[in-house]
Parts: sequence; C-alpha cells; structure tokens
Amino acid sequence: MAPVLEVTTFRLRPDAARTSFEAADRDVQIRFAYRQPGLLRRTTAVADAGQWVVLELWDSEEEADAAEARRPASPEVAVFGSLVDPSTVRRTRYATLD
Repeated sequence: MAPVLEVTTFRLRPDAARTSFEAADRDVQIRFAYRQPGLLRRTTAVADAGQWVVLELWDSEEEADAAEARRPASPEVAVFGSLVDPSTVRRTRYATLD
C-alpha cells in the first residue's frame, strides 16, 4: 500500500487575522495532526494572493480516513475551521508512486 498525499486548499474568512490563523494552525499541527497514527508529514503554506494549502502525507488512505473521522471532536480543529472560508475549501487525495 503506497502513502497518500492529501492536498487541501482554502482562503481565510475576510475577518480572520493571519496571526490568529497561524496560531490555530500550529495548535492543530501539534495537538491534533501529529498525534494521528499514520501521519508522516504535514506542512502549511500560503501564496501571495492569499490562497493557503495544507499538505499531509499519510501512510495509508485508511489512516487518513480515520483521522478525518476524529476531526469533529477536536477543539483545535474547530478553531482552525472557524477562521477558514468554507466555500473555498478543496481537498484532494493522491496515491503516491513510491
């Protein structure tokens, strides 16, 4: 079974401060994401135009699915999500070739 790359793009809500989002992203990374079995790597980046991307590399699709099911119970994920414009969220998973 090959690792899975999950790519999530989005924009922040117009009233969301970038500093607040960056703090929320760090909390998600430390307190939620890296505590999930199978997460190999996670990184967040932003383009000049305000488009954000979160890249997550998972050991398997099943582990990515299991983490996705746990997201609603995470207070850190809730804060992160409150700063994101939900109409702009796009998530795609890719099967890696290695």
